[in-house]
Amino acid sequence: MPDCSFQAYRAIVSEGGRAFAAAMESAGYSVFYAFVEDFRTALREYGDADAEAIGGLLRRARADFPNPGRYSPSWDRVWEEFQAIYEGKNETLSSIPPSERDGEWQVLIDNPLTPLQVACHPGLSFHDAAYLYAYFQIDLKPNEFLKLQKVVNAAVTTGKKEATIFPNY
Repeated sequence: MPDCSFQAYRAIVSEGGRAFAAAMESAGYSVFYAFVEDFRTALREYGDADAEAIGGLLRRARADFPNPGRYSPSWDRVWEEFQAIYEGKNETLSSIPPSERDGEWQVLIDNPLTPLQVACHPGLSFHDAAYLYAYFQIDLKPNEFLKLQKVVNAAVTTGKKEATIFPNY
């Protein structure tokens, strides 16, 4: 069986995409699942230098796999989702200079009109935070807001073991 990994896909030239797609068709759901998850990882990890290459891979994948829903209905709009993440992350990359990207980042989601808690994703690298910031923009409602912020100062503490009802933890 040919190598249908995302890494193998990155290595081929555009003319080889059809043969790769045919091999993927034969490999089926589990191999396509791994491909999609590896693509998602690439979206999360890429930086300024790789943005153009990731955009090219996304265009190729749309052409080579025009109907990803045939592998699973949950992937029917995966390329649209990935495109939105790609565009959102690129906006973030262009708005925050590389010299200011070190340290800890977090993403907050809040809807002040509901009694729900603020969702916070702390302790992230810049690239992970930029990915989540772009990901959450996809379904953001008009009364919700999303915040990407760098942690400048933080105080951290943990609870006392004696205060827990689970003493073995």
